[in-house]
Amino acid sequence: MKENSILNSPTIYSKIPSNTNIEKILKNLFKIIYPGYFEKIVGDYYRYIFDLMTQTKTLLAKEILKVTSDDSIVTEFMDRISHIKKMLENDIKAMYDGDPAANSYQEIILTYPGIYAITVYRIAHELYLLKVPMIPRILSEIAHSKTGIDIHPGATIGKNFFIDHGTGIVIGETTIIGDNVKIYQGVTLGALSLKKGQELKGVKRHPTIKNNVTIYSGASIFGGNTIIGNNVTIGSNVYITKSIQDNQTVILNEPDLILKDKRGG
Repeated sequence: MKENSILNSPTIYSKIPSNTNIEKILKNLFKIIYPGYFEKIVGDYYRYIFDLMTQTKTLLAKEILKVTSDDSIVTEFMDRISHIKKMLENDIKAMYDGDPAANSYQEIILTYPGIYAITVYRIAHELYLLKVPMIPRILSEIAHSKTGIDIHPGATIGKNFFIDHGTGIVIGETTIIGDNVKIYQGVTLGALSLKKGQELKGVKRHPTIKNNVTIYSGASIFGGNTIIGNNVTIGSNVYITKSIQDNQTVILNEPDLILKDKRGG
């Protein structure tokens, strides 16, 4: 019987990034992006950041060289950390401004699953743009397993992105999200039936969400040709496969509710 070459490749292990090292890299990046939040800074602040950057660069180089021969990617990625931090500052402010339950920026950074998932996404997305194989997906799955929020690193997400609660959110690879977008738990930005599978690689399969859009819990929006216009509000549990023009509110008809007196009769 012919052996399955996918499952019988003893030499492949050396080409697989270490999940343990990827998790260490991610923890270091959180300490760099949010200094003082996840580890006490002892001694000189600038020396602390320099040492963390050096450790992270060395470890990242080791893992990247398992999947690509281009080690210049490491320097390019490290140069993008300031951009990642700026985008995250805007995301945190959007969460604070949009959530009356938020007491401080510090509370959001330390406790909100949404900002954890967005932080990991913004890190993974830069590696994805640099065409690093596998590692961006490993990062996104760390966030997925920790928060229940599944954001493909290939998705394009603009400024001031706000995830409220977040559990069960799915954002597909070719999704485009504009600025000032707010998404609640259970939202799916997905693809229509993928019967053609690999033939659709590189094709836009997921929706485009323009600026200033709010999507409430349980809404599902599918298809690469589906565009949700500016200033649109999508109500809970709505299923959408067609584009929505600017300045619209989309809601389901109010369901018929049956009220029964608990006292009997």
